[in-house]
Amino acid sequence: MVWKPHATVAAIIERDNKFLMVEETIHGENRFNQPAGHLDPDESLVDAVIREAKEETAWDFTPEAVTGIYLWKHPVNGETFLRIAFCGPCSNHDPSQALDTGIIHAVWKSREELLQENRLRSPMVIDCIDDYLAGKRYPLDMLVNVD
Repeated sequence: MVWKPHATVAAIIERDNKFLMVEETIHGENRFNQPAGHLDPDESLVDAVIREAKEETAWDFTPEAVTGIYLWKHPVNGETFLRIAFCGPCSNHDPSQALDTGIIHAVWKSREELLQENRLRSPMVIDCIDDYLAGKRYPLDMLVNVD
């Protein structure tokens, strides 16, 4: 058997000291996460994060930099996630767009609000925000699609 982590992307979108988050139902509990999801077949990492942000928030996301690459193993089920986080602005919100299955709504939350509510989907959520706030930025051209 070959071990395969889940390849995922996340969008770090900040406006007025608040972050665009999704509240979603996971295993019967409501949790907060960045707009994030799995990489689809034949999709670039940049295309994946643009798609996921649109599907989960109804906002158009423009990735400007990578803020980090994270590897996390779920302590209960043992699943491993490889997350590439991107930062950038959003525009063109479509409030009439239906959001992805499981998404309750998109909401703007400060780092402090997220910590106070203590309903993060994983520790990667706050790690991504902290790296963004620390100014970590890596160029998008570090990501290479090999044909």
